[in-house]
Amino acid sequence: MKNIFPYESDIPEGMLEGIPIGRKDYLLDGRVEPWKGPFREVCSPLLMRTGEGLTQKCIGYVPSMDEEASLNVLRQARNAFSQGQGAWPCTPVRDRIKLFDAFLQRLENAKDAIVRLLQWEIGKTSRDAGNEFDRALEYARGCLGRFQGIDGKPPETIRANGITGRLERMPAGVVLVMGPFNYPLFETMTAFAPALLAGNAVIIKPPRLGCLFFQQLLKPIADVFPAGSVSIVYGDGKRTIPPIISSGMVDVLYFIGTSPVATYLRGLHPKPHRLRCILGLEAKNPAIILPDADLTMTARECVRGAITFNGQRCAALKILFVHRSVAAEFNRRVISEVGALKYGMPWEKDVFVTPLAEHDRAQYLSGLVEDAENLGAEVINDGDAGAMGTFFYPALLYPASIQMRVCREEQFGPVVPIVPFDDLEEPLRYIRESNYGQQASIFGADRALLTKLTRRLVHNVSRVNINCQCQRSPDTIPFTGRKDSAEGSLSISEAVNAFTVPTFVAAKSQSGDIEIVAVPGEF
Repeated sequence: MKNIFPYESDIPEGMLEGIPIGRKDYLLDGRVEPWKGPFREVCSPLLMRTGEGLTQKCIGYVPSMDEEASLNVLRQARNAFSQGQGAWPCTPVRDRIKLFDAFLQRLENAKDAIVRLLQWEIGKTSRDAGNEFDRALEYARGCLGRFQGIDGKPPETIRANGITGRLERMPAGVVLVMGPFNYPLFETMTAFAPALLAGNAVIIKPPRLGCLFFQQLLKPIADVFPAGSVSIVYGDGKRTIPPIISSGMVDVLYFIGTSPVATYLRGLHPKPHRLRCILGLEAKNPAIILPDADLTMTARECVRGAITFNGQRCAALKILFVHRSVAAEFNRRVISEVGALKYGMPWEKDVFVTPLAEHDRAQYLSGLVEDAENLGAEVINDGDAGAMGTFFYPALLYPASIQMRVCREEQFGPVVPIVPFDDLEEPLRYIRESNYGQQASIFGADRALLTKLTRRLVHNVSRVNINCQCQRSPDTIPFTGRKDSAEGSLSISEAVNAFTVPTFVAAKSQSGDIEIVAVPGEF
């Protein structure tokens, strides 16, 4: 493991193209302008070997905005929306669709640069980075299809109780989009595409990690959309976001992160009941391995479910409950699966485990392992277990117990607690009492038992996966969670409703005002 990080001379030539990012621009009233204030240096988690040891590589710079600059961005967005009378909300749906499609075509031209930056900035493999890009565009085009279905369709007319009315949906106003570092393009797009197509003004706050590729979006945004309809606010979120929300001028908050931060942000709004929130928060997705499970398939699914992108996924499997009667054999198979995973740099062929995006995450994971070992668990897989710099080799912990931190905290990394159980009520109690309720996986062959378990689990989690790992796809179904795991839901199928408000224009059926009711509005 000591040789996992390369010398700079070992880096493939194509990976160094455009590194470091020299552009230091931002959007000002719909124009791309050079930022004249302070900058933040962005360093890669892919450390470089030198004669003196490991060092961080600077891969670019982004503007470091302050409170005044962030409020200026907000003012641009409010002016662009202008109580629904701005250029973008007044643009017919068919024209919004054409313009957004033009933006996506421009985005496709930047694919190679964006994929390269995702590897450099968050350690995502070239394959996973390419998949994220393709999935983001597929999601956006799915939203285009939803809005095309609306275009030209007359609003719904309702007649009841002597009232005739027109039911339609209007844009909500200003939408603040705060995506996460692990899927900075895809998760941003899941809100950006439907919110903008619905006629809202959108402010994007890039995550601290995974922010450089947004520089590739500035020119297409400026060239395609009316001034102020799309804004990007860079800088420390603790400094830039509070004044924006405290202003009371944000109508929708889309946030992927932790529940304490979400609670804090919502509390900043002076009239919080006016703030619609769509939140994707923590998860502690469990797997239950029953005695009759196909252990070969189950081990493969559990390892992929727990360690894909180094476990840095909200939908990852984060705790495995295995029946004690098959624990030894299950452990043998998951050890074999983990041992077969290739680790290295994101650009290496068939690599699976890469350095962690967060520079201090390896230290945190080491603390979880130490706590578990002190309480009786062991790291059961062989190999170069441990941490070096930003790299953490996957650790399988057995026998884990729910008293351990790793069983209670969302580890967001490749540390996998395996908890043996004798009575099925043990994992069910854990799931029932958990603060989180996103998904669960169950592995077994007895269909009657699987059916019974499913019927119980659907009252605690929002998705039950039978003999397969937890995951988000397909994007056409609602993605949400129970308890502290989510608020609201988002998918292509719900793209229209998520960022619009239902409006009803009504008159008495016998009055001459029916002519007004019959005049349709526009998104």
